[in-house]
Amino acid sequence: MMMTHDTDGSPARDYEMVRRNLDFLRENWRSQPTLEELAARNNMSAAHLQRLFTRWAGLSPKAFLQALTIDHARKLLRDSATVLDTAYEVGLSGPGRLHDLFVTHEGMAPGVYKARGRGLTIQYGFHDCPFGRALIMVTDLGLCGLAFADPGKERAALDDMTRRWPEADFVENLAATAPFVARIFNTAQWQAEQPLRIVFIGTEFETQVWQTLLRIPLGRATTYSDIAAHLGKPRASRAVGSAVGKNPISFVVPCHRVLGKSGSLCGYHWGLTRKQAILGWEAGVSGSA
Repeated sequence: MMMTHDTDGSPARDYEMVRRNLDFLRENWRSQPTLEELAARNNMSAAHLQRLFTRWAGLSPKAFLQALTIDHARKLLRDSATVLDTAYEVGLSGPGRLHDLFVTHEGMAPGVYKARGRGLTIQYGFHDCPFGRALIMVTDLGLCGLAFADPGKERAALDDMTRRWPEADFVENLAATAPFVARIFNTAQWQAEQPLRIVFIGTEFETQVWQTLLRIPLGRATTYSDIAAHLGKPRASRAVGSAVGKNPISFVVPCHRVLGKSGSLCGYHWGLTRKQAILGWEAGVSGSA
């Protein structure tokens, strides 16, 4: 799905409207607000709100909300344990991976992480994306960080990420980070023949967890306990949860596809509303709604 927009909207502005409506719906779901009621709250016509959702998510508001239900979450979790065992190599689009953002990955030398990033230069930049403001961070080896920020909270997002590798040198360079935004959020560029290069900077266990997250196809989900079992450490669910929460490359490394066994959203470092929005957006991309 190409993220194209007519003149009265941009991905980031559309997301702000979607986010506000999601917050309202999470607080008032029992009353089942209608499209007309939501439109009135936004001072726009129902037709305009319908166009906004469809433009942003590829789904109508009704279909988008259906993609956020517990029933849909349980559908994503079908065969949760075995989905991680599906063979998948970069360059080969196997069953269920037709719409995937393909990546090739490597780990930074362990000494770099232990030295808290000393000797490493990380270039960064903020860009608009379908989920607000995206902080992109890259090294010579590829993408090493992707964070999200709501308007006015960019500094907090940057501080959160730089604390992960406090001894690294951080250089703002929008020219270096802009191509990554297009590659990540424009689905027309999701091509197995040109995988996105990413690099993991973390402990050995964290890197193992993050690599496992890459095995979850778009339109599917898994649980913390199934990841632990996949790694041969069935009692390590809590440690897995901690590693998932520390994932530095949001969206690309899909920690948002990890749910509770019941289908509950559990946590998300960048907010549960954003996690809901990403899952709904992915339902439009994958046709799983």
